[in-house]
Amino acid sequence: MKNPINPTLPPDFYARDTVTVARELLGQRLCHRLPGGELRTGTIVETEAYLGLGDKAAHSYGGKRTPRTATMYGPPGHAYVYLIYGMHYCLNAVTRPEGVPEAVLIRALEPEQGHELWAQELPHLKPEQWLSGPGRLCRGMKIDKAANGLCLGNSVLWIEAKGAVADADIEAGPRIGIAYAEEAVDWPLRFYVRRSRSVSKGG
Repeated sequence: MKNPINPTLPPDFYARDTVTVARELLGQRLCHRLPGGELRTGTIVETEAYLGLGDKAAHSYGGKRTPRTATMYGPPGHAYVYLIYGMHYCLNAVTRPEGVPEAVLIRALEPEQGHELWAQELPHLKPEQWLSGPGRLCRGMKIDKAANGLCLGNSVLWIEAKGAVADADIEAGPRIGIAYAEEAVDWPLRFYVRRSRSVSKGG
């Protein structure tokens, strides 16, 4: 049973302009219940918007359709999970109406429920590093390819409406790790909570 602390974000939250969704996901709570019933949660503090057909950094640039990108073309509010460098999973929330392949990469969380387990699993990292960066986030939250295509309102993986972050507390800058994307490298589509210690801040 999910037992959400706050209401789960509905599909129409995601079926909007991708940049708006990327900004408004900041401050919300990502939750993952593991097979044994253990719940891990964190507040979203860093995101990146990927704008589909005209965005050279997006997997769907130019209308590319592959087995990997199929989820991006699906309904909004679903998880798009993929593997990078053969070792790190990344979690995205699909946005816009079905058929418009855009998404928001969830880059970092402030840890909430799961501190004792993270301290045991990641003793070489400081608490603010446990869920900082998309690869660490998925490792710490135990999210892998099995979550690809799941509705982000299901009983296993969901995002709750925790509260909005004031515009004055949101910083915007270029996305990270997309040197191949030519002019799209400089688009200010990475958003993070200014006060958070868990964001990557450029690296």
